[in-house]
Amino acid sequence: MSADPAGTADATDPDDPSTAWKQWHEHRVAVVSAPYGPLSLTGTHWLADYPEGRIPAVPGHWRATAAGVTLTAGPDEGIILDGEPLTGAAVLAADEAPPSHSRLRTGDVRLVVIRREGDWAVRVFDPAAPGRAAFTGIEVTPYDPAYAVPGHFSPYAQDRTIQVENVDGRARGLGLGGELAFDFGGARHALRVAVDEEDGSLWAVIGDATGGRSSYRFRFLKPGTPAADGSITVDLNRVQLPPCAFADHFVCPFPPPGNTLPFEVTAGERRLKGALASGI
Repeated sequence: MSADPAGTADATDPDDPSTAWKQWHEHRVAVVSAPYGPLSLTGTHWLADYPEGRIPAVPGHWRATAAGVTLTAGPDEGIILDGEPLTGAAVLAADEAPPSHSRLRTGDVRLVVIRREGDWAVRVFDPAAPGRAAFTGIEVTPYDPAYAVPGHFSPYAQDRTIQVENVDGRARGLGLGGELAFDFGGARHALRVAVDEEDGSLWAVIGDATGGRSSYRFRFLKPGTPAADGSITVDLNRVQLPPCAFADHFVCPFPPPGNTLPFEVTAGERRLKGALASGI
């Protein structure tokens, strides 16, 4: 398959699919390489692993409680909470804001409180992270119209949660809201997808025949929000790397059963360029 083999597309036309894809790719590179993008994550520290409350290289005393995470800091520890120095104790809920707008910081480092199935952790985002400094780009395949096909979303009568192994070796619940069906290569395929509660957009963890070879082990597909009749374009040109492809400290789910496509998706984001492409 080749992108625009005749070379007739107007590269300046914002409505041209190839142009729109280039803009999407440029935006993705900007997002992942931003000071507090996924490349800046240097640690995910589960509080259960630190019963005494002290996390190496992270200031403060951290303790999980029924009400949330209690953080206690002294005036010499340099923790800023909501723009003010923290002296004493504060109870924190999971931080829903992006790392760049997190409530906690120490110097240029952002601290983000997360919760996964009742377990609390602190994530550390550092703009000076080695992974961010070494980043040279994302290996990506140019736009190919053959990979953009009509699809149809069928919601489940009730949302389902299944246990899926994560990259850290632990199984966690993955919420699924329906199936996304499409035709490709003369065959019908269906992916089990999650549905965003706020805007109804779809999200799938997928594998394919290139996984672990010429592409990362698995990738994410975010096709958008289906129309009222369930119709939606499945554009495999926009499959993207999961956060754990950029930093080992993310907890990403592997594709659920049925979500490994039997053909090669030689499209979209494939892996990181250069030395960071190891471990695909």
